[in-house]
This record gives sequence, C-alpha cells and structure tokens, in this order.
Amino acid sequence: MQRFMRSLAVTLLVPLFWTGLALMVGGGQLGTAAVASPLPAPLVAYLPPGNAITDGKALLRYGLPIENQEIRKIQGNIEGLSEWLRSKRWGPIKRETQKTSQFLERRSPAILAAVPTAKQPQAEQLLTDLKTGLEAMDGIVDAKDKSGVWQQRATLLDTVGAIEALMVDGFPFEVPEEYSYLPQLKGRATVAFETTRGTLTAVIDGYNAPVTAGNFVDLVQRGFYDGMPFIRAEDNYVLQTGDPPGPDDGFIDPKTGEYRAIPLEILVKGETEPIYGATFESLGMYLEAPALPFSAFGTLGMARPGGEPDGGSSQFFFFLFEPELTPAGLNLLDGRYAVFGYVTDGKDVLDKLNQEDSILSAKVVDGLENLVEP
Repeated sequence: MQRFMRSLAVTLLVPLFWTGLALMVGGGQLGTAAVASPLPAPLVAYLPPGNAITDGKALLRYGLPIENQEIRKIQGNIEGLSEWLRSKRWGPIKRETQKTSQFLERRSPAILAAVPTAKQPQAEQLLTDLKTGLEAMDGIVDAKDKSGVWQQRATLLDTVGAIEALMVDGFPFEVPEEYSYLPQLKGRATVAFETTRGTLTAVIDGYNAPVTAGNFVDLVQRGFYDGMPFIRAEDNYVLQTGDPPGPDDGFIDPKTGEYRAIPLEILVKGETEPIYGATFESLGMYLEAPALPFSAFGTLGMARPGGEPDGGSSQFFFFLFEPELTPAGLNLLDGRYAVFGYVTDGKDVLDKLNQEDSILSAKVVDGLENLVEP
C-alpha cells in the first residue's frame, strides 16, 4: 500500500516543488512537471476555458458516446438554469424553460430518430415525461420556489440522461486484443457501497474506460472489497482502499496465481478510443483534457505504483477535491490516473469517511449484463 500512497503524494507535491509555489488562478494552475521524470517538464501556463463541470452526473451524461445535437442542446439549457437560479433571476429561468419546451416540441422527432428502433417506445415515454416536467417547472418558477426549481431541474436532467443512454447503439470501439484476457465493461454499471457511515452509490463507466471499469466490477462481484478498510491519503485529497491483507498490493487471480495488472487507460476528450499505458505528460500532451476528468467530488480513480503506468490492480480512490491544489478544469491528477466512474448518491456519506472506516459490502445493483469476462 505504501508505494501506492507515495505515488499519489508525489503526484500532488512534485509540481509544487518544481515551481517553488503553485500559483492558482481562477480554477487553473500555473506550472506542472512530469512525475515519472527525474527532471521537471517545461512549465506550462494553463487556464481552463469556461466553467469546469463539477457534477458527476453531468460528466457521465457528457461521457456517453452519442452525437445528437438536439438532446445535447436541451441538456445544456436545463443545466444552464443553475446560473440564473443562484442569483434568483426568475424571469430568465422562465424564458429559458419555455424556450426549451418549445424546442423540444419541434425537435422531438429528430431526438427519437437517434434512438435504436427497439428502444423507441421507452424513449417516447421519456420524452413525454420531459415535456410534462418542463411544463411543471413553469409553475414552480412562478411560485419562486428555489428549492423546488433545483429539485425539478435534477429530475429533468435525469430524464435527459435516460434518453441519451437509450441512444447508445453498441459499444463505440474495439479494445486492443492484448487486453482480451482481462474483464471488460461494455457499457455502464451501478455499484452500491455499504460503509460504516452509510450507503453511497457510484456509476462505473465502461464507455470511456472498459478495462479499468471491467476489472473493478469483476472484483466487486467477487466480494473482494467487502470488509476492506479505507486509508485517507496525503492532505485529504483522496480516500483510498483496495489493499488486500498480506504482502501483495493488489488482486491475485486464483486462476493464474499471478498479480492482475491493469493498464493505465485514459480517453482524451474528443477522441474515439482510449490511450493505453502512458500518461499525458509522457506523451507531451500537456494541454489535453480527459473525457472523464477529476473535477467532481467523488470521482473514482485507479491507484497505481509511482512510475508504473500499467501497475494498477485492485486499489482505487475516491477523489475528495481540494480546490486550491486540485482545481476543477485541469488538476494535477488529470492525465496521470484513470477515472472509471463517479459517486452519484451519498456524497454526504463520502465526506464523513476516514481511515477509521471501511466498506462493509459492495454490490453491483445494475448493469451487470455489460460485464464481459475473458
């Protein structure tokens, strides 16, 4: 375990060492260095454009391999209500809601056409639910019920996400043959963690990290994480677990008697297939962004030994978010560690967990049919 913990600590602290002092400006960072190299990489000034998405559910919606612009526009409009809501500007909220409702009315056929035929009846019902929900939002806005608007917005976005999930037709790429001996998640799964502080739920994303996600879901199915203690890492940036008792730092496959090593797997935003076995820094991709970033509280990341991109196995961590050192948009973990999911419920429980706590049980509650065993 110690080598895994040190690798995370080095990831967070080395850039500060090389720059003398990290200067954080507007959610970005000034200066980074390659962790695996004995010499610092050239300093890179970077300010992420726009506001980084910090909600795990939103990141999962955008992480779906779909191209329908109509549903994406509706999603963006509903998500954008948060800006007006924070300032309690009810007029713009009402106008945006009505505009979105009218757009949905006009473009529903195009949205439905993007759904595979067998799933269209389900999509039609969801579109009806979305229209009804937008109409209901009108009355909530008229009552100036801020809490009600937040709740209705969340419900609408869940409906949008369900429609988008129906649009996915098959798996978007072929995993390299060299990893065919490893479990793969060809889609998504939902895992419920029962902990000593309560229950939290995470969506595991195989569309962007099928090998990493498949390995994790396979271990959950084996009961590997049941009774596993937590270890809170350096300065409370992550909550790590998955270190089995004994001398081994990961999972020993009972079929082979060998350590199951998982390749570093990161999909670059805008690309169609992940990069395997290399960090962004080692490839000189200093300004690239991952499709699944470390920008949400409760991001699930795969731990690995320092200097060993393909050395991960069973240890993983929940990202706890430190806005000054790991700002959303492009922090010190993006491109160095694989993200394979986000906590969607129970964030208050995650916030309370510490090294005195443990996972009582972890169970796949949805999506197990997407797990492909070797």
